[in-house]
Amino acid sequence: MADLQIVVLLFPKVTQLDFTGPAQVLDRLPGAQVHLAWHDTAPVVTDCGWSIVPTTTLTNCPPADILFVPGGEGAFDLFDDDVALDFLRRQAATARWVTSVCTGSFALAAAGLLEGKRATSHWASLPMLAEFGVEPVAERVVVDGAVVTGAGITSGIDFALHLAALECGEDLARWVQLALEYDPAPPFDYGSPQTADPEAVRRGRERARASRWPRVQQAAHRLAQDTGRGTTAP
Repeated sequence: MADLQIVVLLFPKVTQLDFTGPAQVLDRLPGAQVHLAWHDTAPVVTDCGWSIVPTTTLTNCPPADILFVPGGEGAFDLFDDDVALDFLRRQAATARWVTSVCTGSFALAAAGLLEGKRATSHWASLPMLAEFGVEPVAERVVVDGAVVTGAGITSGIDFALHLAALECGEDLARWVQLALEYDPAPPFDYGSPQTADPEAVRRGRERARASRWPRVQQAAHRLAQDTGRGTTAP
């Protein structure tokens, strides 16, 4: 079987579980080669304070079969990184799957890759995707054509198993789930806006909007004015 090129865009302040959870699944796919790409190969500091080392640069990264963008506060810094956004557009042009988890969908949106698509993100920021011409969907995993997006952080494992089934079939995906003993049984029924205290949900959304809304508006306006770039979603 030919190698399966999985390209992950790393960046400072990435939420490490957004990446490491899906990577644990995707690395088990037949022929998988996972490339961690950034501007250089110096260690990238995650939201936990420790670092992940990129394996390649944005310039030298091979073309992706699966393009994957994790989330984190640093995803919003990518709005001002033309090199990274151009990298996403270039990779998406030939990838079979264009994917994200959590707020990684905002980086794809800022690159113009989700326009007219259904997509998800972390619940606290999800409504803001609409600024980019995206249809926000409050589901754990959303598939729209070649675009596969996962909701917040821990949904990355569910996302990756869905993607594994799409790419390699359900039998393989089931085996990976069993091999990882992915059988979640959380101690509290508090893991989504539907089951958590409404006041806690409201506060979370307000905090996300206060810190991210101006940047989202600015990036969406820039994309709308940038004629001819990022106008064709995969």
